[in-house]
Amino acid sequence: MAHADLIARMTLEQKCALLSGETAFTTYAFPELGVPSLQFSDGPHGMRVQGEGANHLGIGGSLPATCFPTAVTVANSWDCDLAEQIGEALAEESAAQKNNVVLGPGLCIKRDPLCGRNFEYFSEDPYLAGKMAAAYVRGIQSRGLSACPKHYAVNQQETRRQASDSVLDERTLREIYLTGFEIAVKEAAPKTIMTSYNLVNGTYANENEHLLKDILRDEWGFTGAVVTDWGGSNDHAAGVKAGSTFEMPGPALGSTRELMAAIAAGEISEADVDARCEEALELILSTDTARQSYPDRFDVDVHHELARKAAAAGIVLLKNDAASRQTASRGGQAEGNAARLSEGSASPLLPLAQGTKVALIGDFAKTPRYQGAGSSLVNSTKLETLLDCMQASDKLELIGYEQGFNRDGGPTDPAKVQAAKELSAKADVAVVCLGLGESHESEGAERMRMQLEENQLELLAEVSSANPHVVVHLFCGSSIETSWTRDAQAVLYCALGGQAGAAAAFDVLTGEVTPSGKLSETWPVAYADVPTAGRFPSEDFSSEYREGLFFGYRYFQTAHVPVAYPFGYGMSYTSFEYSKLTATPGQVSFSITNTGSVTGAEIAQLYVAKPDAQVFRPESELKGFVKIELAAGETKQVTIPLDDKAFRYFNVKTNKWEIEGGTYELRVGSSSEDIRCVATVAIAGTGALNPYEGLDVSCYETGQVKDVSDAQFAALLGHEIPSYSKTISRNSCVRDLGSSRSPLLMAVSKVVSGMVNSSYKKGAPNLNALFIHNMPLRAIAKNAGAVADMKLVDALVREAKGWGLAGIIPFLLIGILSGQWGIAVVVWLLWVLVPIVAALIGNSVNNGNLAKKL
Repeated sequence: MAHADLIARMTLEQKCALLSGETAFTTYAFPELGVPSLQFSDGPHGMRVQGEGANHLGIGGSLPATCFPTAVTVANSWDCDLAEQIGEALAEESAAQKNNVVLGPGLCIKRDPLCGRNFEYFSEDPYLAGKMAAAYVRGIQSRGLSACPKHYAVNQQETRRQASDSVLDERTLREIYLTGFEIAVKEAAPKTIMTSYNLVNGTYANENEHLLKDILRDEWGFTGAVVTDWGGSNDHAAGVKAGSTFEMPGPALGSTRELMAAIAAGEISEADVDARCEEALELILSTDTARQSYPDRFDVDVHHELARKAAAAGIVLLKNDAASRQTASRGGQAEGNAARLSEGSASPLLPLAQGTKVALIGDFAKTPRYQGAGSSLVNSTKLETLLDCMQASDKLELIGYEQGFNRDGGPTDPAKVQAAKELSAKADVAVVCLGLGESHESEGAERMRMQLEENQLELLAEVSSANPHVVVHLFCGSSIETSWTRDAQAVLYCALGGQAGAAAAFDVLTGEVTPSGKLSETWPVAYADVPTAGRFPSEDFSSEYREGLFFGYRYFQTAHVPVAYPFGYGMSYTSFEYSKLTATPGQVSFSITNTGSVTGAEIAQLYVAKPDAQVFRPESELKGFVKIELAAGETKQVTIPLDDKAFRYFNVKTNKWEIEGGTYELRVGSSSEDIRCVATVAIAGTGALNPYEGLDVSCYETGQVKDVSDAQFAALLGHEIPSYSKTISRNSCVRDLGSSRSPLLMAVSKVVSGMVNSSYKKGAPNLNALFIHNMPLRAIAKNAGAVADMKLVDALVREAKGWGLAGIIPFLLIGILSGQWGIAVVVWLLWVLVPIVAALIGNSVNNGNLAKKL
């Protein structure tokens, strides 16, 4: 070990204390040993270093930082070089704020469109997610700091997120939910990885030896530190033994005492602690040198321009119909507008020509929706709006702005709609800004539906009736239903563009930038078409991944279900032609020609398929991509390499990666459904037998996984489906206490559940109530710092199991015999509260004693 001498000088108390936080975002420092404190900060798309009095729940403001586009937007750029530049900028800001570890990027897979945190994640596809994450990691760590990819692993829902068991087969685990992490680890060597809250096949991710030791460290060669998600530790000693380094946030010294007791009991060895201390010290000392060498400032304007560039690159042109005279059949002023626009030719509506008269409509034009809510919320250094951009530019003639609707929903406002219609009728084009409000997409809550608010759709229909030349700017962090696009001639999906997103949208609207973004997730026609609809989110203790490999484009293509917009889709202001495809098992080469009249960038995508596969697999899978810019009329030769992941599948019988021999199709195109060239290659297999031979897995062979039977899911798992008893334990959530035996805790649960249900009825989830609702009892000790430890949690568990009911006997005796019911109530409360108070006092005393030794 590189730090063996230092570790030898540390006391057992110091070594155990090193492995947990002192505060919400920092570890213990030992100045006498030359060990400084390590600081973590949220930072998937911007730093959230917080000042005094703040905590990881977002209470307290963070220091100003550049709010870059969220992961969904950057993923839509399919530009790894750009992602790396963002990583470098994040590192500069991190170092300027004296932070060691950037907690990001997030590369959880988008299993279902309603996951409230999808805006923080890259893609439904692990190859794209892994490549983008590796780029972020390289950028951040090029400055000597540490990135921290998250959340490892199989974390796809916010409901019960700290106490939910993700149940899935090993093949799906490896091919879908771990491949992105594998790419990030092998291609970028992150110094830190964050584990997820949930269990994976019965064991919490942070103490799961299969995930942390067998795969992450032994198979992939990861040598860095592992940190829990904040409050995500279940059993700290088990985590240390499995390979988890830091427990965060700051659970005071309770965790230190837990580790020392576990060593004394022989549950873990001091060698386990030493191994984790080696990882911790390497991370602390290497990143501290880097952060101390940076100035305490960064170039705000340069980073803002990078944010603008990234936002523009991630904008996806979903629709761009021609502005023909036929669209003016509604007469009146709109007919004159159509005639002016279509004079000379029936060209696409976008980009808007110099001097176009524009009516700007929609709440999001003045008050932008540019990031998600939760732990990733950034305090921006500056913020642009589309209204400001139009007012400041002479490219377009802004004739006015109308709000049109209330962003949080509610009934349509006739006065606002009428004002918007009247303004639109006077314009050549109406630019309407629609989207999801802040409460719809947040850490801690799922989305309630896949549609836009009804008042927005009603406004759009009315504006379109007044002027058919409508451009919609759409602001949201995940896919939505799109039947409303019939009322728009052009649609720009701006996603969540960060603080410069409005300027980027204006650049694309006016043709300053030719759109090149492509969807990093499939947009279904309706939520009912999604294979997990009806099962997501799971309200039970387990979340069963019955669909296996088949969700996103893997499902829609294999099961032949039509979609609104396919994975990889995106239009341009120019056009591209593919030709001269040649292929070998190691690469494909082809030519791309810009056949349009303006410079533009194309994202060419490579999909691998095996139509005659014996081992079931999706219709096709992304295995390579390249983004290339071409001038009008220019042709370039393009090569996409095929790596070790191109033809493999995970065989659950041999427990390793195998290749089925035979002929494969290499499909190159502009999206998963727009394939321009196909070549075939013969691949030698590894000779492994079909692991599903003799099993009834017919639903997986056809991709028809919307209604998988228990028998077929068990066949996929390779064992019976786990069942769970509803016993009260440390991992029972507050929502579960309604069925406990404690009148007091039942009341607490009912109150919190009532707050959650009431907020959903109002259409705006109460995030604070949801956090408590889904919080397991153990999280009290893990999040309360010096206030509580696990003894308090155990006292609450005893109470939930009926300890307080035993106090009914003295309550009744005192009440009946003396008639002093007030005294009886006090006695009963003391009966309930004494063990809780004793646990609090004991924790304080024990912490004080241990602190003296440190």
